[in-house]
Amino acid sequence: MELMRALGFPEGMMPLRELEECGLVRETGFVWMKQKAPYEHYFRGTGTRVRYDVEVTAFVEEGRMKRMTGVRSKQLMLWVPIVEMSLDGGDARDRIYFKSNMAKAASAWVVVEWLSSQFGA
Repeated sequence: MELMRALGFPEGMMPLRELEECGLVRETGFVWMKQKAPYEHYFRGTGTRVRYDVEVTAFVEEGRMKRMTGVRSKQLMLWVPIVEMSLDGGDARDRIYFKSNMAKAASAWVVVEWLSSQFGA
């Protein structure tokens, strides 16, 4: 997706399928993406299953997506909502941080080292 590249995120971070609608309100940074049906993707490099609902929304800025809806990650046996993604790692930006709003995990960040091969289809 062009938008993800423009924000500095690596290709493959939002592997949505059959997009029907996508938009950006530049004044607020609000973005929405609608796909034909929900989609589950397995990221082999991290061993993580992620579910993308029919509609995914977020407020975006360079290297960051916040107040996200429609994205969940399977952790142990629970589907955990992902509410924020941001890039770090200095100039290389080789770390991606994910934030959930689950109870005590509300302020906890999960760090994933970025290796482009991790996000294979």
